[in-house]
Amino acid sequence: MIVIRAGQSADLNRITAIAKSCAQHMISQGIFQWNEHYPSKEVFEKDLNRSELFVIEKEKVIIGAIVISTLMDEEYKGVKWLTPNKNNRYIHRLCVDPIHQKNGYARALLDFAESKSKDEGVTSIRLDTFSQNPRNLKFYKNRNYIQLEEIYFLRQSEFPFYCFELVL
Repeated sequence: MIVIRAGQSADLNRITAIAKSCAQHMISQGIFQWNEHYPSKEVFEKDLNRSELFVIEKEKVIIGAIVISTLMDEEYKGVKWLTPNKNNRYIHRLCVDPIHQKNGYARALLDFAESKSKDEGVTSIRLDTFSQNPRNLKFYKNRNYIQLEEIYFLRQSEFPFYCFELVL
């Protein structure tokens, strides 16, 4: 049975381990989206403290996580979004343990985020994903997210990240 719930402090080590596994998995495929600096346990702790961290469990074992944030990152401030900069949600750090990938768990996490955001009367959902990650690009485009501008996280990669927005 699959359950999506709010993250707890006891979950942080498992979530961090999943994110590190995802980073290693992507690097092994030549996708340098995450690295040893990001995402860190400290980043997930901040998400948890803002009550923006959610986990997906399969048979009471955490297999993934998602952050649904109300905060606009500094890198997003210059982007020409489709909707005004108010009442938006930002998806960050969506990850599923590589041994559980390709089973619809990322889709379930994003379904949850979209449903929760609609229930809260949110205008749109915004996110970024790595330009060199074809699987992620296809995933968001297939869900009707509109690709917008490029931004850069130079500590992560020399390649751009693409901003996406879904108007709810």
